[in-house]
Amino acid sequence: MSQIEERQPRGMYFEDFEIGRTIVTSRRTVTLTDIVNFACLSGDHNAPHIDHEFCKTQPYGEPIAHGPLVLAIVGGLQCLSGINDGTIIAMTGLDNWRMHLPVKSGDTIHALITPVEKKLTSSGTKGIVTCERIVKNQRGEMVHSMVISNMYKCRPVAVAG
Repeated sequence: MSQIEERQPRGMYFEDFEIGRTIVTSRRTVTLTDIVNFACLSGDHNAPHIDHEFCKTQPYGEPIAHGPLVLAIVGGLQCLSGINDGTIIAMTGLDNWRMHLPVKSGDTIHALITPVEKKLTSSGTKGIVTCERIVKNQRGEMVHSMVISNMYKCRPVAVAG
């Protein structure tokens, strides 16, 4: 039986985050399939997401993405950026989450992630990084904003040999 080789993390450690230094994710286009699939997955079949006729009577005019769908997509974009790869331990909080504009099928979104606070835990082996996360669409409009806190590993201490 072969052993699986231990893989080295590629993500950012607690020490690597710089207060005020913004990380920009890649982009992703939200599709109507995403919206429908999220409605089925979550059970949220409210009219703004699935009822085209209802939506025609609203200012947004067509089905809009669920807020938690947008949150999940930008979480995925953060993951795809590589900063979490092998170094994130857990999400510890989400505060001041706001939806500023609807996200519709065909909108392409990305996130700007700016560390605003870092706090080492009492163990000294991990720390909490609090970031302002701004989600923008293809027109540069802010569609969502939030403050998110994640726990990251600290960089391993090199052992003198």
